[in-house]
Amino acid sequence: MEFDSLTEFDKELERLLRKYRSLNADIDLLRKYLRNNPRGNPPIVVRIPGLGLETEIYKVRHFRCKALKKGSRSGIRVIYAFFPDNPKITFSEIYYHEKDNTDCDKERLKNYFD
Repeated sequence: MEFDSLTEFDKELERLLRKYRSLNADIDLLRKYLRNNPRGNPPIVVRIPGLGLETEIYKVRHFRCKALKKGSRSGIRVIYAFFPDNPKITFSEIYYHEKDNTDCDKERLKNYFD
């Protein structure tokens, strides 16, 4: 399984690393999990519906962050695209889910994966 990331993801990760220093190690653990379960298991990983894209886009809802003492309900969300024909995963977005109205950047997903 090949992994890569968008430039925007790298910038967001760098910004979050200032506050949550364990994120690089946490992302490595996520890679290990996704290597065996690229489509994940609900409710940990869910497919994002209604995008109108052929590419499979998923959201990691229960992301474990060691810097946060909330276990798998850390509030950090990771969005990625899965290409089963390759097999490849592209990380596209990472953010801290602060409010109920926080959602992924659907325009970014459409620009890159349409």
